[in-house]
Amino acid sequence: MSILLIGYRGSGKTTIGKRLADRLWQPFVDTDDMVVQKAGKNIKQIFEEQGEEAFRSLEEQAVKEAVGLSENVIALGGGAVLREANRQAIKNSGRPVIYLRCEAPELHKRIHADPATAESRPSLTRLAGSLDEIAKLLAEREPLYREVKTAELDVTHLTPEDACVYIVRLL
Repeated sequence: MSILLIGYRGSGKTTIGKRLADRLWQPFVDTDDMVVQKAGKNIKQIFEEQGEEAFRSLEEQAVKEAVGLSENVIALGGGAVLREANRQAIKNSGRPVIYLRCEAPELHKRIHADPATAESRPSLTRLAGSLDEIAKLLAEREPLYREVKTAELDVTHLTPEDACVYIVRLL
């Protein structure tokens, strides 16, 4: 059975997802990686050259493909829940959907500690990756994460290894 991980950028979907996949002896899939591979450019370049709408369309295709996979740990992009079609695909998949919840200050710290973020991920508002941007977008997205989740795990103070233990217990 596939497992879907959702949450804001920096919540650990990829880091935790890779460890969880190893623990469960399953392949790991990241819809952001699927988009990058299909587009032949990173997410920041897609946003800059084609706009957010083009990115979201590519993301929708990736989500539709990913939720159909069996026996995978799948990390969905942080904004995947923004489109109704994606939320329906997630809910209709019958898969466990784990919302990795994390407090905004910790997300800010994690995002800014990752050197790859600035070069590969766009700012999502004019607030340019600030704590205010994270808090604003998290407030908008959290109801959508909760709409599609089957379980929620607060990862604010957990190591990736501890998060995996809790996720396995949630399954």
